[in-house]
Amino acid sequence: MGMFERTASVFDDAMVLDEEYQPDKIRERDEELEQYRQALQPIIDNRPLSNIFVYGKTGTGKTVATRYMIDHLQEDAEHYDDVALSITWVGCENLSSSYQVAVALVNELRSSDHQISTTGHSQQAVFNMLYTELDKIGGTVLIVLDEIDNIGSDDDILYGLPRARANGYIEDARPLVIGISNDFQFKENLSPKVRDTLCEAEILFPPYDATELNSILYPRAEKAFYDDVLADDVVPLCSAFAAQDTGSARQALRLLYLAGKRVADNGETNVTGDHVRGAKEELHQSKVIEGMQKLTTQGHAVLLTLASHTANSETPVRTRDLYDRYKTVTEKIDADTIVERRVRAHLSDLTMLGLVTVHERNEGLNAGRYHEYELSVQLDSVLEVLSEEQRFDDIVEIVKQQVHGMDRT
Repeated sequence: MGMFERTASVFDDAMVLDEEYQPDKIRERDEELEQYRQALQPIIDNRPLSNIFVYGKTGTGKTVATRYMIDHLQEDAEHYDDVALSITWVGCENLSSSYQVAVALVNELRSSDHQISTTGHSQQAVFNMLYTELDKIGGTVLIVLDEIDNIGSDDDILYGLPRARANGYIEDARPLVIGISNDFQFKENLSPKVRDTLCEAEILFPPYDATELNSILYPRAEKAFYDDVLADDVVPLCSAFAAQDTGSARQALRLLYLAGKRVADNGETNVTGDHVRGAKEELHQSKVIEGMQKLTTQGHAVLLTLASHTANSETPVRTRDLYDRYKTVTEKIDADTIVERRVRAHLSDLTMLGLVTVHERNEGLNAGRYHEYELSVQLDSVLEVLSEEQRFDDIVEIVKQQVHGMDRT
């Protein structure tokens, strides 16, 4: 045998638990799917089209439902000779402007040997290329922009595409935009002209409750695991933990997979509630680390400053005291020093991410109310993540020495 051999496992088909898996049936979304069907029906009827905006937190079924409906739409459209339908799908998770989205769409529509670069063109020039490609396709072109909220307020693409035909840029194509957003407030940040143009049909995907997650998980679990592997409380626990946290099916499925993986890695034969609890802690730690890694330079600087106070047993700490040391940190890493009010805003962001705990104090009429902050995650985890940023190396080493100095005392 070779170096790698297939090991015994509790999994029959673990891929069923992967977030890319497309189920045959979408559960617990009948109302949303019906709204989707009504919004897409004009394509089949050759009636005027309404652009569609889909809202919901991560893991609430927006993308999987969209793929499901589009698959059925394409299949059914083939029965009508007068319906010409094309689909273009762009994930916007790494795109932060209308220009970048337009470039991605052009390259999606063109062959690999006619791609354009992400620089060197004006925005209007890229838009014109996009309109030309759409006209070459002709018919109804359904354009899905997944995680479109990443473009923020740079919403020109959401104004230009829906109005391209009316403005004479396109003659032979009817573009229809489906925008999928994780941010419920994204629509409010769009310019009024974009809201009027784009948001003609809106579909909201609310978080799942525990009962709904059970309905989603049980069929997947039956396919993913061998018979009699799961204890009776495994699926309900995964559903309950996810419902209490985010209401995300993705999180519930991830918990179920990690619980099974723990059993498989240890050579055990049954998945129990204890394995789910261990998976929950593992998932929490990975989310915390990911949250820290994605912080901006200023977010990292504030976090490192709080870590330094922690290493010296100086927490909880007031913002004004933390700010003095923050200025030293930014000076050492050659970064801009923002005002104390902005540092307070970064502390609020860190609190929302679950990295920091805030305490409100009330010292009476003389001192008034104020806030104090402390880390809500392990100091070692913070330092490990920050050590990955080269510009923080020297300060991280100083903080580590402070920790060792405390240990010796």
